[in-house]
Amino acid sequence: MALSALDWGVVGVYLMVVLFIGVAVSRKAAASGQELFLAGRSLGFVAVGLSLFASNISSTTLIGVAGSAYQSGISVAHYELMAALILVFMAVFTIPVFLRTQVTTLPEYLERRFGPAVCKYVSALTIFLSIFVDTAGSIYAGVLVLQVLAPGIPFLPACIGLALFAGLYTAAGGLRAVVYTDVLQAIVLIVGAGVITYEVFAQFDFSWTSAMASVSADRLSLIRPLDDPDLPWLGVILGLPVLGFYYWATNQYIMQRALGARSVDHARWGAMLAAALKLLPLFIMAIPGALAFALLPPLENGDQVFPSLILNFLPAGLVGLVIAGLIAAIMSTIDSTLNASSTLVMYDFLKVEERGWEPRRIAFWGRIVTIGFMIVAALWPLVIRDFPGLFNYIQQVFSYAVPPIAAVFLLGMFWKRMTGVAALWTLGFGHALGAIILFWRMGALQDGVSDGLPHFTIVAGITTALCALVGFVVSLVTSSGHPEGMLWRREDSRGRGGLANYKWQALVIVVLVAVLIWTFR
Repeated sequence: MALSALDWGVVGVYLMVVLFIGVAVSRKAAASGQELFLAGRSLGFVAVGLSLFASNISSTTLIGVAGSAYQSGISVAHYELMAALILVFMAVFTIPVFLRTQVTTLPEYLERRFGPAVCKYVSALTIFLSIFVDTAGSIYAGVLVLQVLAPGIPFLPACIGLALFAGLYTAAGGLRAVVYTDVLQAIVLIVGAGVITYEVFAQFDFSWTSAMASVSADRLSLIRPLDDPDLPWLGVILGLPVLGFYYWATNQYIMQRALGARSVDHARWGAMLAAALKLLPLFIMAIPGALAFALLPPLENGDQVFPSLILNFLPAGLVGLVIAGLIAAIMSTIDSTLNASSTLVMYDFLKVEERGWEPRRIAFWGRIVTIGFMIVAALWPLVIRDFPGLFNYIQQVFSYAVPPIAAVFLLGMFWKRMTGVAALWTLGFGHALGAIILFWRMGALQDGVSDGLPHFTIVAGITTALCALVGFVVSLVTSSGHPEGMLWRREDSRGRGGLANYKWQALVIVVLVAVLIWTFR
């Protein structure tokens, strides 16, 4: 099925609107580094919440979640449900500390807590993960969509085109352009995914009973056995909280929205809005992906499921709307990671404010760095396509890289005796252990034998515990002490009175997550 002129028109209008937003805010972004990288700390909760949701979508939903659900079932939605719980945790603990300390980057918090070596170590690793995992993964996802819609399109030129489009409006408008376009992108992708969900259920006459009968029961179950090769229940308990904590609570490209909020209340309300929206992927991405197993012919690559559903079940016009949603999901991650990575370079490595750089000089070089990262991210998908699925690539890389970072942040924020020397030992030990596990698994895979290790989510949980133990022991034998104000305090959890108190919203989110897990157990 070829796209109609109406479909291309819808997509074209969407792209023009995104470019207009980037151009419209570009002049203001040149005023200062704080404007370019934190939107002048003026973002309201709706913008924060929608941007948090949209920025994450490309990496772990639509393409990846639908494809994983097609191959193994809806248990992949645990990543989304866990994100909702982590956002609640952020609202209570990490957001108030980061905003109270007025940091520009999250590694800056580590610098004040542990010293410059820890800051630069984590900042460099964050840049690597953002560009080579998140940004490049999103570009790869976009090219998969384009190749399904237009099979003759060459891979590398398509990668360059997507990176160039997102990179230019990000470099021009900074975080404000990223957030404002994310608001539009969140709305478009929710509507687009909702349309495809409606059409999938229409194939079963809107009967849940008929839909359940079309696939095996385990495909529509969130709780999987301990020996499940895709996502065992123990991995959900041990590993997903670690991966989720790093991704949402300590990742610059996600937390940058909260850092740019106009107040702690708006940052918290934004997190609660994003948490509520993270309940949707179960229904509009995972379940349709699982049901697609009964609707589509066998596909070699699960990452092609969502675009295949679009082409097979949507009429002209609606195809264009959903394609715009897909492009929105892809662009929202690309623009976010590019902006965040350039922020880390400018503030953690170049120290532009400490050196007294003029605002326009900061903005100029920030844009140059953004464009440089855009070029790197455009080429890395040539490597990603050798992995067995986008979602597998992203989660495997994170499972080896993030446990020591999560341990350092948690110990640093909640235990006053954690030292800078212990933080460095924790990071070094954790990443050395992760490298050993990675090479062991690669060798076993090459030899065609079992590696004898549990699921990577379980390994991530165990590795985090070992890293925390190293940090604890080394802290006991090194000099203690911590900068004043860097730890979480009980008063940080206070909120407004009445229904405006974020704690009521958090309670509702936790209850809804529990109900969903029980319903689809």
